[in-house]
Amino acid sequence: MQTKVSARGQIAIPARIRKAHNLRKDSRIEWIDEGGRIILIPLPDDPIDALRGAYKGLLSTEDLLKEREQERLHE
Repeated sequence: MQTKVSARGQIAIPARIRKAHNLRKDSRIEWIDEGGRIILIPLPDDPIDALRGAYKGLLSTEDLLKEREQERLHE
């Protein structure tokens, strides 16, 4: 897919991509300039909500400290 940059530096995101990524007015997009390529990453409406549950199943700080103490005792 190709689009043009307007005289004001704006681009149009093709409808198929907007729908696939639920992009609408005021959606935020991160731009990454990666050596000859531009990468666009849709950002969640609520970044805190998007992270909810991301660390589920990982050890708590207390558990990590207990584990480290056990390792230290066995050395």
